Amino acid sequence: MNLAVNLGGIKMKNPVTVASGTFGYGQEYADLVDVRRLGAITVKGIRLCPWPGNPLPRHVEVPGGMINAIGLQGPGVDGFITEDMPFLRKLRIPVIVNIWGTSVDEYVEVAKRLDGVKGVSGLELNVSCPNVKRGGHTFGQNPRTLARLVAAVRAATRLPLLPKLAPNVPDIKVFVRAAQEAGADAISLINTIPAMAIDIDRRRPVLANKSGGLSGLGIHPVAVKLVWDAAEAATVPLLAMGGVFGPEQAVELLAAGATAIAVGTANFIDPSTSLRVIDGIAAYMEKHGMKRVRDIPLAR
Repeated sequence: MNLAVNLGGIKMKNPVTVASGTFGYGQEYADLVDVRRLGAITVKGIRLCPWPGNPLPRHVEVPGGMINAIGLQGPGVDGFITEDMPFLRKLRIPVIVNIWGTSVDEYVEVAKRLDGVKGVSGLELNVSCPNVKRGGHTFGQNPRTLARLVAAVRAATRLPLLPKLAPNVPDIKVFVRAAQEAGADAISLINTIPAMAIDIDRRRPVLANKSGGLSGLGIHPVAVKLVWDAAEAATVPLLAMGGVFGPEQAVELLAAGATAIAVGTANFIDPSTSLRVIDGIAAYMEKHGMKRVRDIPLAR
């Protein structure tokens, strides 16, 4: 069996990575998981300057998942290159850097600084995070705005680009077409779903940010539907995520049309989930007589 996939120019030895924001910058999990077994590692969101994120409390468990409003806390691009890339390079697996900004110019500048950095294999453009008041979802709610951003970043870097699309849009296919026509090499989906929790005894929102993004097993059927729809419009590969807690959910997303998948919230519960998923995909392929991952997607 051949587990290798090509995600828009990112060559992965298997179709499993981790979702941005759930695996830190790799070092945090290195003593718990054989990170080198991953097909790629997707790191936490990076903007131009260091960013503290949102005030506490900024996450809460809810039925079926978790709401987070971390707010894309990070060291800034220069800090990431200096402090985190030396470790990541040692892994000898593709590194996908999730980037964001509050303006098109900021995205462009971050992309320029990462272009040519040894070990960086691709850029996931965060255009859909619901946890920041400026940036994030601002660029992913209008297909024309999305296209302008992708085109600007495309002109600034040779690295593969993967815009990460929002789930809460009227028609995901419109955004897929806008992104790929503007120069995207692959599409990443889905991001968290806007959500809120209220403490009924204190009579106030649980999160300091009031609202955040829902992730976890509960959003998996939403992810499957959106990946299925996106695959109808996509001429580029799809990186799918949303409620992957084991091989079954991963295979379901691959069957819906994804080329690769990412494990997210499950990392907080069982850091070995991504490795179980890799083994489970291989076992599924063997059981069904499949030789390549691209044999998994359903016929349309």
